This record gives sequence, structure tokens and C-alpha cells, in this order.
Amino acid sequence: MPLSDIQAKLLIVDDLPENLLALEALIKRDDRIVYKALSADEALSLLLQHEFAMAILDVQMPGMNGFELAEMMRGTDRTKNIPIVFVSAAGREMNYAFKGYESGAVDFLHKPLDIHAVKSKVNVFVDLYRQSKAVQRQVEALERSRREQEVLLAQLQQTQVELEHAVRMRDDFMSIVSHEVRTPLNGLILETQLRKMHLARDNTAAFTKDKLEAMVDRDERQIQSLIRLIEDMLDVSRIRTGKLSIRPSEFDLSQLVANLLEVFSPQISAAQASISFSAAQPVVGQWDEFRIEQVISNLLTNALRYGAQKPIDVAVYSEEGYAVVQVRDQGIGISQENQQRIFQQFERVSGSHVVSGLGLGLFISEQIVAAHSGKIEVHSELGEGALFKVCLPLVQKT
Repeated sequence: MPLSDIQAKLLIVDDLPENLLALEALIKRDDRIVYKALSADEALSLLLQHEFAMAILDVQMPGMNGFELAEMMRGTDRTKNIPIVFVSAAGREMNYAFKGYESGAVDFLHKPLDIHAVKSKVNVFVDLYRQSKAVQRQVEALERSRREQEVLLAQLQQTQVELEHAVRMRDDFMSIVSHEVRTPLNGLILETQLRKMHLARDNTAAFTKDKLEAMVDRDERQIQSLIRLIEDMLDVSRIRTGKLSIRPSEFDLSQLVANLLEVFSPQISAAQASISFSAAQPVVGQWDEFRIEQVISNLLTNALRYGAQKPIDVAVYSEEGYAVVQVRDQGIGISQENQQRIFQQFERVSGSHVVSGLGLGLFISEQIVAAHSGKIEVHSELGEGALFKVCLPLVQKT
């Protein structure tokens, strides 16, 4: 901003109106505003309202004189740095100039005033004021810039932390995916190589009906494992892009869980576990049947995986406007710290044994339940098993 654009305010104080008008005519310009006061009290009122580039004070005024007004100005933080010029009609023998300088004046003028001297002095103080304001604005601009740079630096540091975390997650994810995908693929490759070997040896006895059924079952399990991995990754992509679709239809949650437990019979037997199921009555609501089945399947899978071959309790009931599915195991349990992590992506609480999967099941389940305006809770202590509760509103919010 050019210095000329900085407006300067000037204060002139004299008890005679004609003196004020004459002085105003001398110093007034388009880029300045002149405020006039007929008394020290009036001047004090103006000083409280405006920031002045300089003040020209008449010494001899009734009531509070110019020297007393100057001393008050010097004693106040708001006005102590305003340059003061005294004017007086008294002769030089009165020694007013010395007293004026003692009161903090920067100059002393005798009446009748020298027109050129007055204009020159006012120009000097106005220029000094404008330069001071320009420097002040530059300092303020630099301070704003510094604060903005600090904020930007903090944002960049936060972004760097997030990027580093994302890179670690990516590396962990790729490591898990490569391991999890390799397992069913290795099974399929071994099966294929075994069959090729039998065919090369013309060993048709290896392809009896019972043996073919066993081969097909093994292939199907490996293929289903790959499909689940792919579906989990697709669901994460849908969640991230906000495209996880929910298609509600009316169904009985108790019946869905009962049917699902029948489907899980082979896994229950393989895990050498037992499951008890209780559902006092039908619990009917409007939910996405496929997605809710996906959630319950994840909870059952985890209960079998971490349940230490101990009994698992499953219950369906309604409570305070919610349909509740409860899955309780008596396995290794989950620490308080890990309870905050298990619903995050790629998190797997392994305890003392190796687990499979991408660590996406609970993350996806929580997102599905949230999309139904519901909630999923976990209650657990290490070594005391875990209780998972899925709560779905019986009446969907519109």
C-alpha cells in the first residue's frame, strides 16, 4: 500500500474558534483529517476515539492548560507516543518552551505562526506516522505469514504422518494378501499337479467317484476362500467410495441366524466346538438380508477361530427398539487396547497362534451395521472370552 493511502488524523486544541479555523486552513489536505477541540476535556474525548498522527496544543487555555493535557497524554498507553507541538502567544521571556519540552513536547511554536514552519513540521510528523504505520503493517503481515506457515507446516507434518501410516498399511495389506491368496492357490496347484501326475501314469484308480468328490470339495473350499478374500477387498473399496449399497427387505432375524448355523455345521465340527442357540420369538425388521448374514458370519467365524474349542452361545432378541444378535465365546479374549483396534482395517488379534484372513471382517461388519443406523459392541477381558452384540433398529430412520 502506498504511503499516501494511509490516512493521517491531526488534533488541534485551542480555546479560540478563530485560531482553530486558521490553523486548520494551514494544515488541512485531502489525505488528512483535522479534528478540532476547544478545551482539554474535549480533546481527551477525541483522543479516546481516534488514533492521531500528531497533536498541536495551545498552552494557555482555561481549565486544564496545554501542559497539563500533555502530561495526561504521556501518562496513558494509548496516547503516550503521539507527537505534541505546543503553540503560545506568550513572549519568549515566559520560558514556556522549556516547560513544554519538559511536558514531553517535540517542538514549540510562538504566535504569530510561521506558515511555512507549521506546514513543514506537520508534513514531517505525518510522514513519520505513515512510515511507522507502513512498517507496523509489514510486521503484522510477516506475523500472519509466519502463523500461516506454522499452520501449513503442521498440516504437512500431519499429512506426512498419515502418508507414512498409509504406506505401512499398504505394505501390511500386501503382505497379508500375498500370504492369504497364496494358501488356497497353493492348494489348487498341488491338486492340479497331483491329477496331472496320475493322468501321466494312466492311474485311473485315482479318479473314482468318492475320490473325485473329495477333490471337488477341496477345490471348492479353496475357490470359496479366494472369493471371500476378493469380496472383502471389494467391500473395502465400496466403503471408501461410499458405494456400499444397502437393500432392505422384511425378514425374520431369528430364522436367518438359525439357517446360518446350519450352514456353519461343517466349520463347527472342524473347529471341534459346539454352539447353543436361543431365540424366544421371531424378530422381524427391514434390513439387507445378505449384508446382515455377512456380519453374523464374520462374528461366528471369529468365535470359532478364537474360541479355544469351547462352547459358543448365540442369541437373538429384541431390546429397547433394537433387534440384537449376541455371539459369546469362551476363548482367548481381547484386551482393552485391542478392543479399540479390531474394528480398523487390516487389524488381526492373534493371541498366541497364527490366524488367517485380511483383518477386514470386523471393519466391514461395523460399516454395514452403521449403514443400518445400528451399532456393534464388544465386551471382553483377556482369557475370559468375548461377547459381540449387533444392535439393529427395528424401525429404520428415514
